[in-house]
Amino acid sequence: MRELPSILHLDMDAFFASVEQASKPSLRGKPVVVGGLGGRGVVATASYEARVFGVHSAMPMAQARRRCPNAAFLIPRFELYRQVSEFVMGLLRQLSPLVEPLSLDEAFVDLEAGPYGELLRESGPVGGAALARALSEDLRADILAGVGLTASVGLSGTKFLAKIASEQAKPDGLVLIEPGREREVLDPLPVRALPGVGPATAETLRRFGITRVAEVAATSQDELVRLLGRAHGVGVHALALGVDERAVVAERDAKSVSVEDTFEVDLADRERIRAELDRLAERCVRRLRAAGRSGRTVVIKVRRFDFSTLTRSETLPAPTDDPLVIASMARRLLEQVELTGGVRLLGVGVSGLADFTQEDLFAQAQALREAEEERFAELEAEVAAAEAAQARDAEAARGGAAGAETVGGAGGGRDAVGGARLGGAAGAEAEAVGRAVTGGPDTGSAGAGPGAGNVRGSGTGRPGGAGSGDAGAAVTGDAVIGDAGAVMAAVTGVATADDEAAYGGPAGPRGFHPGSSRVAGRRWMPGQDVTHVEYGPGWVQGSGVGRVTVRFELPWAEQPGRVRTFAVDDPALEPADPPTIARGAA
Repeated sequence: MRELPSILHLDMDAFFASVEQASKPSLRGKPVVVGGLGGRGVVATASYEARVFGVHSAMPMAQARRRCPNAAFLIPRFELYRQVSEFVMGLLRQLSPLVEPLSLDEAFVDLEAGPYGELLRESGPVGGAALARALSEDLRADILAGVGLTASVGLSGTKFLAKIASEQAKPDGLVLIEPGREREVLDPLPVRALPGVGPATAETLRRFGITRVAEVAATSQDELVRLLGRAHGVGVHALALGVDERAVVAERDAKSVSVEDTFEVDLADRERIRAELDRLAERCVRRLRAAGRSGRTVVIKVRRFDFSTLTRSETLPAPTDDPLVIASMARRLLEQVELTGGVRLLGVGVSGLADFTQEDLFAQAQALREAEEERFAELEAEVAAAEAAQARDAEAARGGAAGAETVGGAGGGRDAVGGARLGGAAGAEAEAVGRAVTGGPDTGSAGAGPGAGNVRGSGTGRPGGAGSGDAGAAVTGDAVIGDAGAVMAAVTGVATADDEAAYGGPAGPRGFHPGSSRVAGRRWMPGQDVTHVEYGPGWVQGSGVGRVTVRFELPWAEQPGRVRTFAVDDPALEPADPPTIARGAA
């Protein structure tokens, strides 16, 4: 154990919420809650003003809204949080090369390894403690001046006690625990304050009458080993005595890379679940490659409708970062999980990380072959369904046309599918099987002529192309049968210029809007950064019933900015990158 309190632990105060308050002058001093805003969202961080009402991290967002309905509930802006974190970590690295980040807002620093190390050692216990305190106060002042945020700092001779000190310093404080005061500080604390003591271990100790750290320290090591196992028992006993030999490590090697999503509504459709799994696998690979890593083991996580959580994994003979291989493995693992009842959370991860990639050509070829076979099967099913529907409609149209021909006259229209003569002087109407789509002027009108009649096509259709002279065409799935470009879109998934996809993309609802030229309304989230052609940068306060309310203000402004309301599809309003809150930054 060190004789000097030269290990520093820094923890930013309510980091996400504080960044939001620093960048939005109108929110300073008011309750702010950051997290997922959906029905199943959870609180990531709550400002101290919101904590007064009992709101805390990991609380369901619905419960937080009930406890503090007047708070500002905002989406996270991780890009901005990373910028602020880089600024803070840069200040820490000026104090020492040994900086061990624990998260975006928390880190250990070994002051003895930095430029002040020799002076700390030469100053002795009293002078060294005073110097460490002065360095910490300067650090907190630099953070406040640079980004307008407060930080809590703990100093001690061990990492464990430095973290305990920073917790006692919150918010916006500094606590130094001198060597020799370990038991004085630790004894009154509950056993959960010890690293590695979770609910299960705490319950085991409670059954034996051990609830405080002092009681753990008073228990023999052999007894704790009997209760908790050798490794755990020895470690817990040492920490209770204030003994912690862990060093500050600048580079902590990541053990895995993973991503996961919780869905607003349970996913029951297996194809939709597979599509979400593919998307997660792609995101996981992007993170893996950004870190310059590869991995051997692919893991999926599935939380079902009843909150039961299952994991499945598979290991390759060599590490890979190939998205096709990882997605293929994730899909195979998904087949091992019972999905009846719905899925509320999906996750994909890669472990067994390495710094190189030894390509598994056989695995890649197999994945490509499986993907190709699956795609061909889907295309064959789509084509077969389209041909069957076309045959049924043509047969029905021929039957109607035969009757119409007996009274037919000039100017009759053509059936959208079969091409049979339909019209007559009396304007007879042939009705095909299925729901009707009646052509209007220039969009599905029957062939020119005084006796032209309207035609109804089968399927969940839409009007025909402008000026095509065809009646409303039959639709199978998402395409218009009878239009070559639309059939190609149904089979290949690629829409032509004359047949734009009329839905919100693969993740959107598969419902057609009344025409390809109509622009869907944009969705604006509370806290989102925007810019307006006239008013400049601002952020979304809220939106609904076709309107969006924006407050136009910038960090470091003395007064809250003005508020304006716009239509959600106002072309002058656009999403924007978050403004930096660091003073002097461009």
